Amino acid sequence: MAAAAAVAGRAWRAAALLPPWRLWAPCRAYGAAAAAPPVPGARMNGGRLLLGAAFALGGGAGLYLAARQRLREHSAAELPAGSLQLTLYQYKTCPFCSKVRAFLDYHGLPYEIVEVNPIMRKEIKFSSYRKVPILLANAGSPLQLNDSSVIISAIKTYLISKRNSLEEIVSFYPPMKTVTEQGKEVTEYGNKYWLMLDEKETKRVYPVKEVRVEEMKWRKWADDWLVHLISPNVYRTPREALASFDYIVREGKFGTLEGLFAKYMGALAMFFISKRLKKRHHLQDNVREDLYEAVDEWVKAVGKHRLFMGGNQPNLADLAVYGVLRVMEGLEAFDDMMVHTKIQPWYQRMEEVIQKVAA
Repeated sequence: MAAAAAVAGRAWRAAALLPPWRLWAPCRAYGAAAAAPPVPGARMNGGRLLLGAAFALGGGAGLYLAARQRLREHSAAELPAGSLQLTLYQYKTCPFCSKVRAFLDYHGLPYEIVEVNPIMRKEIKFSSYRKVPILLANAGSPLQLNDSSVIISAIKTYLISKRNSLEEIVSFYPPMKTVTEQGKEVTEYGNKYWLMLDEKETKRVYPVKEVRVEEMKWRKWADDWLVHLISPNVYRTPREALASFDYIVREGKFGTLEGLFAKYMGALAMFFISKRLKKRHHLQDNVREDLYEAVDEWVKAVGKHRLFMGGNQPNLADLAVYGVLRVMEGLEAFDDMMVHTKIQPWYQRMEEVIQKVAA
């Protein structure tokens, strides 16, 4: 009983300590790319315990799978063998991590996954930056890249342009300090949706200016709007919140007592937090309607005469939207989205093209 009380006390203190703008997305990357590994022994956040598991779906900490590392086998056709070594530190159901995986998978890049324990986060103790995704990349010298969109833009630039080293490319995405409405200082990147290409490379990738503008617009839309709809939808009702945490605990690695608190207290906490998020982002009473409208807006933008926004093949916007949406797979919100919107044909094409590369 004493142990149970201790776990419960830490869990509720965690909920009290985390500010509201972090409740939906502790996985989101705001840090700068830096030489790896950073200084060990970084200070841990006091709210890491229960809510680390609590935010696994819709932009939160994810499953701590029994297999802490696994190697993804791909052909890596765009790069010479062994020229780029990648390790992705992630929460599996974080939409920002999912975006990075979708990008790496589609481009056939081999990478190792380290699933981070959302409670203790020992796997990233080497880093002073305490969020995921973190990508360690070695193309001659080791680098740590943070922020999903910076990761994608930097690696995509590296695949296309042979003029600069990865380290030089990363330097094109300098961090900028900004202050949120809540007065919190964060690090952002004003150019994180740009590929750093010369004129000839740009014309090859983007035949007309409008193609580039469109891709950047919808990548930003996925980060700034679509991702905010995940948590309010997967934790919409007590039943849905419990179903989400039943999945997390069933697939994750938790002790018996830890799993019980993660499932029931986490579901309860996120149900109430989702209501705060709904108010913060000015969502409708029925948050499903916002999800449906957003998804159909995306389908309309792709249009009837293109397989993907990128044409016959996905572009970075396609991969971003797909990465965000797929974290809901297996949940009621995902099933409802497939029934009540026009997303299914595009989504199935995305699945098929990524699976084809991985095969």
